[in-house]
Amino acid sequence: MRLNDDLLVLELGTDFGTGPTLLHPVLILDAQAGHTLVDTGVPGMEGAIEAALAEVGATLKDVRQVIVTHHDLDHIGSLEAIVKTSGAQVWASERETPFIQGEEWPQKMPPQERVAALLADPQTPPHVRARLSLPRVAVRVDRTLHEGERLPLAGGVRVILTPGHTPGHLSLYLEGTGTLITGDALVSEGGQLQPPRAQLTPEMAAAGQSVNKMAELDVQTAVTYHGGVVQDDANGQLRRVAEGMTTAG
Repeated sequence: MRLNDDLLVLELGTDFGTGPTLLHPVLILDAQAGHTLVDTGVPGMEGAIEAALAEVGATLKDVRQVIVTHHDLDHIGSLEAIVKTSGAQVWASERETPFIQGEEWPQKMPPQERVAALLADPQTPPHVRARLSLPRVAVRVDRTLHEGERLPLAGGVRVILTPGHTPGHLSLYLEGTGTLITGDALVSEGGQLQPPRAQLTPEMAAAGQSVNKMAELDVQTAVTYHGGVVQDDANGQLRRVAEGMTTAG
């Protein structure tokens, strides 16, 4: 979906062991600085991403940077393949870097001993076995991003650190259009913003603080990785979610 002159929102279907779902990586378009891909989907999704880029006449070789919102596998699964094809740099927050580089065990994966036991157990369900058998991602991060940093892309992209879902999760705010790329700091359904899923968010108190920070922005459009584009009163919706999380906390 071509959202505006600066953004292409991808819609990619997958079944990642939890049933069919849609993922929404984003391409930030900038002819001078080169295009920037935000998140890369599950393993093996690089072909679908390249096909989606054709909507704006682009290929993976036109991608100069990949910004990773966080290290969950449905966001970095195709990172290595995309970097190999494009030669793009990888940008991420400092706290997520050791996870992306394979130096720390993924936060939401069972401990290594437990993974080995599950794979050895014939009673382990096939979808769990398949997910645990996926290769770990280990890709070098070329640049670490920091709170409030302004990237010279598409008229200005501000880095917003939004921990909670993972320790170093980040979101991006496109200043020119008031567009917020949330990653998994928020989700949406039917055009309605919702808090991040509690069962997948180890630090809900921190997640609430992150949503409050985002609610201070002038948001005309939000793009959630799980749910897609939210345009109807995005500002109001965001503030209501923030208030709800503050009350619940």
